[in-house]
Amino acid sequence: MELSKGVILVSGGLDSTTLMYEFVRQGVEFIPLFVNYGQHCAAHELDTLRQVIPAQYTEKIEIIDVSSIYKYSQSRFIKPADLWNEEVKAEDLYIPYRNVLLLTVAASFAQTLGLEKVYSAFINSNHAKEIDCSSEFFNKLEGLLSEYGSVKIEMPFRNMTKYDVAKLGIELKAPIGKTFSCQASPDVPCGACPNCVDRLNAFKQIEQEAGHNV
Repeated sequence: MELSKGVILVSGGLDSTTLMYEFVRQGVEFIPLFVNYGQHCAAHELDTLRQVIPAQYTEKIEIIDVSSIYKYSQSRFIKPADLWNEEVKAEDLYIPYRNVLLLTVAASFAQTLGLEKVYSAFINSNHAKEIDCSSEFFNKLEGLLSEYGSVKIEMPFRNMTKYDVAKLGIELKAPIGKTFSCQASPDVPCGACPNCVDRLNAFKQIEQEAGHNV
């Protein structure tokens, strides 16, 4: 993948962390942008990001707070559940137009800096049940933004799996084991939400392959 200078949406998760290290490998500068949209794990995500980001970018993290937008949301990604006593389904984690918000905020921010690229580490996983998580949606949004502005949305991992990204992260020596991607818990990975399941399955597959190669 060929990269050029731009804004990367970062969260302290496996995918965006791997993408940052790919930028470093290619010697391309980037602006790490963290958006607080009211997610219950925002503080933990930001703390994790500071631990996993390439050292030369630790002091360059830009933070935008739009948390009040979802202050009335009942999503369990905004208001954490009591995981000991409450069952959380995938649909309970849905946040209306979250990806629209993240990408348009990032595109607006990039344009103020005179940058033409916004990078998101979104992958085609099993999360495409939501309207704004499908490839079709992102294609349309990308077209809309390019038609009415100079910013282009880039998703280098769109056609990769979590396993593919994890393998790339290992190759890049990114600290993917320290990353945090849980949707249901603000502090400790629940191991059951879609993000946790994908992450654990990817690590399990890599571990099994390593065992076969011994």
